[in-house]
Parts: sequence; structure tokens; C-alpha cells
Amino acid sequence: MQAPPVKDGPPINQDIRAARVLLIDQNGEKQGVMPLSAALEAAEEAGLDLVQIVANAETPVCKILDYGKHRFQEQKKKAEARKRQKVVELKEIKLRPNIDSHDYDVKAKAMHRFFDDGDKVKVTIRFRGREMAHPELGMKLMHKVQADFEEEAKVEFAPKMEGRQMIMILAPR
Repeated sequence: MQAPPVKDGPPINQDIRAARVLLIDQNGEKQGVMPLSAALEAAEEAGLDLVQIVANAETPVCKILDYGKHRFQEQKKKAEARKRQKVVELKEIKLRPNIDSHDYDVKAKAMHRFFDDGDKVKVTIRFRGREMAHPELGMKLMHKVQADFEEEAKVEFAPKMEGRQMIMILAPR
């Protein structure tokens, strides 16, 4: 024995279970509260479907429309919304505490490009060997990065030591 297929979406035509409904015709005009049978007749006369729009109201709101066309439009809207969505990526820039000014400029140029694309940037300073004795050099470099990108980005995660690395996350404004 097989179960009947489960319908997704709003109830249409005979699936509507209310005794009385507030009807909106195909032109978007309110026709008032009426028995379900009268609303179904009106939809049949127009050659369209009766679709329950608002179910949890005192009297459910039903609209006369072409249900196939309505579903197609909804799918198109969802696809368009997905297309316009921007996924924010987390890009990483790795620095060293004693970085040279030109090397810093190259990294800063990459960070500008990331912020223009709308991505977040994780700035990592890795300490090796005796550099661990001077974390203040790393903190000084982090404050320089913060100051250089003050207009473009805001600090989302303040500079913090994690083992042998210092990490800070910047997000575009």
C-alpha cells in the first residue's frame, strides 16, 4: 500500500478546508467573505485556480490566479535572489614581525583588492625562533595595519596571540 504524494505549497481548489474565505479576484480586488463553494465557482468561471494565500487568518484569504504561472514566477524570484547573493570569503595575509616596507606594500595592495571584492581578511603574523621574545613588534605591526585600513575596513576580531601566531580579522565597511 502506497501513501498519497505529499503536496508542497499552499492548498489550491478542493484542498482548501475552510468553510468561508475572503476572496480576492484575478485583478487583485477584494470580493469579500463568501462560502468556499461560491469562491470555487468564481475561480472556475475565470478558468483559473483558487489558491489559499493566508491560512492562519480568522477567515483564510484566497486568491484567483493561474497556479502554474504563480509557481514559475516564485521559482524565478528565488533563482534571481540566489544569483545576486555574494558569498563573503575569508582571505588570509601572512606577515612576519620584521617585514620590509616594500613587502608590506605588496601585501597591503592585495588587502585593498580583497576589500574591494567584499571579502574579509585574516591578518596573521607568524613568529619564529627568537622573534617570540618580542610580541610587541607584532602588535605594533597589527596597529599599523589597522591604521592603514581605517577607512576601508573595521576590526572584527582584535589582534590576539594564538601559540606562535598573532591573528586579527578585518571586514570591509
